[in-house]
Amino acid sequence: MKRIVVLGAGTGGALLSNRLARKLGPKGWTVTVIDKSDTHIYQPGLLFLPFALYGHHGPEDITKPIRWPLDNRVAFVQAGVNLIDHAARKVETTGGTYPYDYLILALGCGVDPARVEGLAETMDATAFTYYTLDGAMALQKFFGRFDKGRVILNIAEMPIKCPVAPIEFVFLADYYFRLRGIRDKVEVDLVTPLSGAFTKPLASAALEGVAREKDIRIIGDFDIASVDGGRRVMRSWSGREEPYDVLVTIPPHVAPEVIENSGLADLSGFADTDRASLKSRKAQNVYVVGDCSNIPTSKAGSVAHFSGEIVEHNLLAEIEGKEPPMAFDGHSNCFIESGHHKALLFDFNYDTQPLPGLFPFGGVGPFPLLKESRINHWGKMAFRHVYWWLLTTGRLPEGPWAPALMSLKGKHVELLARAR
Repeated sequence: MKRIVVLGAGTGGALLSNRLARKLGPKGWTVTVIDKSDTHIYQPGLLFLPFALYGHHGPEDITKPIRWPLDNRVAFVQAGVNLIDHAARKVETTGGTYPYDYLILALGCGVDPARVEGLAETMDATAFTYYTLDGAMALQKFFGRFDKGRVILNIAEMPIKCPVAPIEFVFLADYYFRLRGIRDKVEVDLVTPLSGAFTKPLASAALEGVAREKDIRIIGDFDIASVDGGRRVMRSWSGREEPYDVLVTIPPHVAPEVIENSGLADLSGFADTDRASLKSRKAQNVYVVGDCSNIPTSKAGSVAHFSGEIVEHNLLAEIEGKEPPMAFDGHSNCFIESGHHKALLFDFNYDTQPLPGLFPFGGVGPFPLLKESRINHWGKMAFRHVYWWLLTTGRLPEGPWAPALMSLKGKHVELLARAR
């Protein structure tokens, strides 16, 4: 009996476990997924909880039992992971030891406010994060009684999960305070270590144009050093200060310590991963998918999805003694909510920045790229159902509507030269 062990039952771990169990189960393989949590969180929904928008009012709207999306052929173990012994090919957990023939790291990452001086001490008083379920609900409660002042959304450092989520938050904050009739009493600003709203010029220009229309300031090149909760002030390493009435923080992101403790990490603590094959650079028979890897693309659900399909194809080929047939290109796409039932859409990879055009079918769409539209908003709203019933269950069919590798069809590639 051959064994595949998957660490983590989030987006990447769930879809890979399900797809591999269906294909390899009849061939005598077992698939075991290990996760310490009892709850699966639809993480895109965390963005909406602080505002109770679009049917996102509480935990029940974005969570299911951790076992819910997993196929019956997948063995599930609820346990913490203590050590990955990749020399002996076994995983030591709080629930026992699990040998493997192939291991898939899908452990995700978390946030650590303590890495910014003074931030942890003021959390849930005047500083909040919506990157956790408890934090999003605490912010919803706070916003319910907030009626005037300066709201700052600050990114502590990169990389972060879903790098467009910060700009989405300030767009939705603008919409939320307008719905409440108090936007003229509330200042909404994005303070970021980046030089603009995004890392790529065409996308950044599109987002900054929307921000100007909404009277949202984007304050760039701010590397946070400390937070003074008593004075309600953020301070940068260069000595700049930004006062706030409420600070919405995206704290530094950290990978699970077991990755570093097991000798699988790079200097940042994330799993050292080959950007094309998605195999560990530190151990044999180990693949990495999702937010715990150090590949140079977005830490986003779409990357977990697309890279998961690459891992599936390459692992199945390797099991059959063949060369891995696919190289991951860093494909990522995401809908960016902008309020008022509109959204933008980005589609990009390692080498090609987001471009205008139509997605997924060139000349047809129906989704416009780098442009606000209502259909993009409804695409994002529909994705919650796609996520639970097709994506995490491993039943989303591969095809041109969601290709693992990015396509240039329908994109205005002639803009690349002038955007450099």
